[in-house]
Amino acid sequence: MGGINWVHLWGLTCLGMLVMSLCQENAAVYIVTMKKAPASHYNGQFQKLCSSALSYGASGKFNTFNKPRKSCGTDKSYSSHLIHLQDSLLRKALKGQNYLKLYSYHYLVNGFAVLITPTQADKLARRKEVSNVVLDFSVRTDTTHTPEFLGLPNGAWVKEGGPEVAGEGVVIGFIDTGIDPTHPSFSDDLSLNQYPIPAHYSGVCEVTQDFPSGSCNRKLVGARHFAASAITRGIFNNSQDHASPFDGDGHGTHTASIAAGNHGIPVVVSNHQFGNASGMAPRAHIAVYKALYKSFGGFAADVVAAIDQAAEDGVDIISLSITPNRRPSGLATFFNPIDMSLLSAIKAGIFVVQAAGNTGPAPKSMSSFSPWIFTVGAATHDRIYNNYIVLGDNLTISGAGLAPGTDGDSMYTLVSAMHALKNDSTDANGMYLGECQDPSYLNQDLVKGNILVCSYSIRFVLGLSSISQAIETATNVSAAGIIFYMDPFVLGFQINPTPMSIPGLIIPSPDDSKVFLQYYNNTLVRDTTTKSIIKFGGLAKILGGLTANYSNLAPKVMYYSSRGPDPEDNSLTDADIMKPNVIAPGNLIWGAWSSEGADSAEFQVYLTGEKFAMISGTSMAAPHVAGLAALIKQKFPTFSPSAIASALSTTATLYDKLGGPIMAQRSYSNPDSTQSPATPFDMGSGFVNATAALDPGLIFDTGYDDFFSFLCGINGSSPVVLNYTSNNCGNTTMNGANLNLPSITVALLNQSRTILRTVANIGSNETFSVSWSAPYGVALSVIPTKFSILIGQKQNLTFNLNATMNSSAASFGRIGLYGNQGHVAMIPLSVITKVIYNGTIS
Repeated sequence: MGGINWVHLWGLTCLGMLVMSLCQENAAVYIVTMKKAPASHYNGQFQKLCSSALSYGASGKFNTFNKPRKSCGTDKSYSSHLIHLQDSLLRKALKGQNYLKLYSYHYLVNGFAVLITPTQADKLARRKEVSNVVLDFSVRTDTTHTPEFLGLPNGAWVKEGGPEVAGEGVVIGFIDTGIDPTHPSFSDDLSLNQYPIPAHYSGVCEVTQDFPSGSCNRKLVGARHFAASAITRGIFNNSQDHASPFDGDGHGTHTASIAAGNHGIPVVVSNHQFGNASGMAPRAHIAVYKALYKSFGGFAADVVAAIDQAAEDGVDIISLSITPNRRPSGLATFFNPIDMSLLSAIKAGIFVVQAAGNTGPAPKSMSSFSPWIFTVGAATHDRIYNNYIVLGDNLTISGAGLAPGTDGDSMYTLVSAMHALKNDSTDANGMYLGECQDPSYLNQDLVKGNILVCSYSIRFVLGLSSISQAIETATNVSAAGIIFYMDPFVLGFQINPTPMSIPGLIIPSPDDSKVFLQYYNNTLVRDTTTKSIIKFGGLAKILGGLTANYSNLAPKVMYYSSRGPDPEDNSLTDADIMKPNVIAPGNLIWGAWSSEGADSAEFQVYLTGEKFAMISGTSMAAPHVAGLAALIKQKFPTFSPSAIASALSTTATLYDKLGGPIMAQRSYSNPDSTQSPATPFDMGSGFVNATAALDPGLIFDTGYDDFFSFLCGINGSSPVVLNYTSNNCGNTTMNGANLNLPSITVALLNQSRTILRTVANIGSNETFSVSWSAPYGVALSVIPTKFSILIGQKQNLTFNLNATMNSSAASFGRIGLYGNQGHVAMIPLSVITKVIYNGTIS
C-alpha cells in the first residue's frame, strides 16, 4: 500500500514538473481533431441504420428497429486503433519535445486534448492526419409545483401509467457540476417495482473518498468527472471542486432533480415545509458527467470529453445547462468543438437539450446556436411567494423572503445597523458594517427585540457578504427580525425568495428601498444640538412569505433569458434558424441541493447545509425539457432526436393561463413595466405542453445528412466541414430555412422565396386544414391548403413568400395545421429583412 502511494506521489511530481516546464513556454490546452472517422461514424451503412430517424416501408407504415440503440455500438478495437494513431502522431510530430495529452476523444470525435506550446500547435496543424486545432475555451453554468403547472399529474403521467413509471428505461446524461448521491431525490429505495438499469447503458460509477462505492444505484446509474484541462491550468481547488463526481456547488444536483428526481420528496428548508418535489420524468435514470466546478466553471476540452463518454456509454438524452463564456469565433458559430461533438451525438440518436443562456433581453444574445441542439429559454410559472412589510404609516412594501412573519399584529421598532454600532466601532468600512456581517460591532441593547435594518450591496452579488451571515448576526443580537434594503448601485440582479429562519425579507426594488429609507430617516428623533439619535421612531411588521399562492400570470419570458435571432457568426449576421426552440419554467424553481453546496452568489441563494434550493435561470428551464423528452422517448423509443424536438415544438402553447398572449420582459429594471407580447425570438415555438407533446400527430423530421448539408451551405465552409466531419461537401448544400424544422426563419427575403417542408403522420388517419397569418410586409401562400394523410405517410408542404415592402425590422407570423381528429401543429414564421427592389432599406 505504501509503495503504491510513493509511486503515485512520484507520478504527480513528474506531472507537476512537466506542466511547469510547458507553462514557462506559454503552453495552453488545444483540442485537436483528426481526419479519420470516429467510432460512432465507423462502418457507415450500419451506423446509418442505427441513427435513422423515422423510416417508411412500402406499406407506408413506420419501420422500427427492435434493437436497443447501444446495439449499434462499434468494435472496441477500432476505438483502440484511433487512440494508437493519436499517440503515434504526437510521438512523431513532437519527437523529443514536452507535451501532455489530457484526453483521447474517439466515439463522437476522433481527436484529443493536449497541453502544448503555440509552436507545437502549428506543427500539429500542418500534419496531413490533422483536420483541426482549436484553442480550448471556457464555459459556465447559466421543483415542487412545475409538474402541476405543466399538467403532468393529470395529463402526461396519467396517460403513461403515472409517476411510478414515467420515464423508466430512459437514461439522461447531465454535463454539469456533478451530483450529491446521498440526496433522497436520487435514491432507488423508493421503488417497490422492478427498476432495472437499462440494458443499453454501459457507463461506470467512479469510486473516490467523497464518492464511495454504493453511491450509484438503479436511479443514478453512472457518474464520472472530467477536469484535466482545469488541473493543467493550476486553478483546480480540490477542497471546493472535488476531484470526483460529487457536487461541491449544488447546480448539477439541482438540474438533475428537475429532470428526473424522485416523485414526492418533501421539501424542507430552514425548518419550513414547502410541499413535495418531483422531476419531470421521475422514473428516468440519471448518468452524471461532471465537467464544471464551483470555483472556475469549466473548459471545452473537459466538456467534449464528457459528451464523448456519455454518448459511448449509451445515454438517450444529453442535458446541458451550460453555455460558452463568449460567442465562438471563426466562420460560423456552429463550428466549435462542443457543437460539432453534439452533431455527432445527434447522428448517434441522442437528443440534446441546452440552456439558451442568461444574457437577455438584448436581441442576438443567444448562447446556444446550432439547429441540431434543442435550445430552451426561461419563463415564469404561476407560483409565487409573497412577503410584505407594513410600516407605521400603514404603507405596505413587497419583498422577497421565504420567512415567517413577526408575531401577530404587533409593530416593532426599526433599527439600522449603522445606527446600532458600539462606541468603539467606526464607519471607515461603512458598507461592510451596514451589511450586518459581524455581531461584534453591534450594540445588542439597541437591537434586542427590534427589527434590524441592513444594506444589500454589490458585495452580496460578488459573494463577499451573505444573507445567512446577516441572519446569524441578527440572531446573535436577539433581533425580532431583519430587513434588507437595496443599495441603488445593485441593478439588474434577480433576487430569489431567500430562505430565512427568522422573520425577514429583502426589498428588491431600489425605488421601494428609497421609500423605506425615507420613512425610516423621517421617523428618527435627533438631539437638536448634537444631531445624535435619541429615539428610533420607525415601526414595522413583517407579514411572512412561507405560503405560496398561484395567482401569478404565467407563463412569461424572463428578462434574463437570452434572445434570438440566432447569430450565424461573430459579426452577428443573422442565421436562418429560430432560437430559442421553446421556453419552459426557469424562474424560482425548487430543486435538490448538494449537502456541501455553499451559498451561491451567482444565483443569489443562501443555502449552506440545506437539501433544496429555489433558484432561477435558463439552467433550470433546460432540464424541464430534458425530462419531458424522456417521457416522449419512453413512449416512442424509435423517435429520432429531431422527431422529439418536433413533438415538443409543434404542440407548444402560445397563451398564458388566462388565454392572453405570452408576454416577454424587455428590461432588467422594473421588467414587468416594459413587457410586450413575446415573439419567436423570445419564446421560440412557445411554452412546452407536456401532454400534447406525447400525441403530436404530425412530425417534422431532420437527420444528420440534412445538418451536414446545412453546414456545407455556409459560404466558404467546405474545408471547415471536412476538418470537423472528415466528409467532403460535394454539391450537397442546403440553406438553413430549408432544413425540415418545425419553424421557418428567413434572415433575408429578397423579393420572393419558396420554402419546403415535409410532415409525417404518427397519429391517426386524419384530414388537415392549413391556415396562417403572414408577417407584416410579407405575402404568404401555402400549397396545399387541405390534405388527408394516413398514419405512416408523408405530406409535402410548399410555402411561397413575397416581400411587399422594404424593411430591416423583423416581423412574425404563424402557420397552423388543424386536424379533424384534434391534432394541431403550429409553425412560427419569422422574416427579418425584406427587400422588394434594390434600394435603401428602412
